Amino acid sequence: MVARTQRERVVRMSVEQPLWRALTAYRVLTMLYAVLLFVFTRQKFERPWVAVAFLAVMAVWTLVTLPKVANAASCTKRFLVADLTIALTGIMLTPLADFQAQQIDGPTLPSIWTAGSVLAFAIKGGWRWAAFASSFVAAANIVERGHPSRDTFHNVLLVWVASIAIGYVVEVARASERTLARALEIEAATRERERLARDIHDSVLQVLAMVQRRGTSLGGEAAELGRMAGEQEVALRTLVSSGLVPATRASEDAAQGAVVRTVEVDDEDDEENRGAYGARPCDLRSLLAPHAGSKVSFAEPGAPVLLEPAAAMELAAAVSAALDNVRRHAGEDAQAWILVEDWPEEVIVTVRDDGPGIPEGRLAQAEGEGRLGVALSIRGRLRDIGGTAELISVPGQGTEVELKVPRGKAGQAR
Repeated sequence: MVARTQRERVVRMSVEQPLWRALTAYRVLTMLYAVLLFVFTRQKFERPWVAVAFLAVMAVWTLVTLPKVANAASCTKRFLVADLTIALTGIMLTPLADFQAQQIDGPTLPSIWTAGSVLAFAIKGGWRWAAFASSFVAAANIVERGHPSRDTFHNVLLVWVASIAIGYVVEVARASERTLARALEIEAATRERERLARDIHDSVLQVLAMVQRRGTSLGGEAAELGRMAGEQEVALRTLVSSGLVPATRASEDAAQGAVVRTVEVDDEDDEENRGAYGARPCDLRSLLAPHAGSKVSFAEPGAPVLLEPAAAMELAAAVSAALDNVRRHAGEDAQAWILVEDWPEEVIVTVRDDGPGIPEGRLAQAEGEGRLGVALSIRGRLRDIGGTAELISVPGQGTEVELKVPRGKAGQAR
């Protein structure tokens, strides 16, 4: 029995994280802009000390709260309310510091720094939160102007529409992340189920089928044992084909975005192979040569056929499954041939027999009955290492299975 250990790999996906980084930079830059704008126009202020006091508070608040706008988890509701309050306070203090601000329709004390508060609402809570915050900012600007001009209404409307649009985009991005997480969950669960089904087919199901055949041929009590083994084989095939193999819990929503958890299985025999081969490719011939015998002919190139260890083992397992099908369906006396071709772009292994062939539609019928030897043990293995498996069978003329592994994808196995 091969011992298996499981480890959890967490993959974080967050489309909105770049928006938080952009917001952090925006707040710092607009804070500096507001300060420099006052420095170059301070002679126009009737009460410059009001502007100095507010800008000092705004600058300290911006720098101290930078971690708060680093991600969605840090950006709390309390912070958002406090940040918006500071922005609204700066707008309302503008006429107190500069009497002419209302007449000349000039910038407010926080200037475009105010938009950062609204954008934080948008990224955190979506378009509804953005509409809430931008409405307060719009009202404060209109009250501050007293008699707002067309430019004031234009600027207010621009901030309102832009913030709502950004909030909507964030909501769509989060929905897409959840959909992607679910798709990855299904893919991970499907691959794990197929891997388990292959292992079951290559071991348990074959043993049960052998017990059934031998028990039936021996008769007596062995026949009853064979009948029970056959019933268990049918039940296990139904279980595997219906997808009732337990899948790993894979996705959950987090403040940073979608989180996908997948379970990777690490076999002890994989550790032994890594110790034997290391990072070096292994010779596929050494894995296929043991199949050669009186009923199986093996033809291979004179030079080593090098593949990544994981890819070579999966390819060898697929060949073994193909030969097992020959013994089971073509009979014990059937002759089989294994041909290995080593090309610069790919490795091709062909398994051919002289059996009766496969009737048309038999493979689809076998899949429906839960007999997934070709679908999982052969095609599934090749698909996992980036290869292809093609089966050609003519009734009365035998069956040929052609397995191809591109060298560019062979290293990506497992």
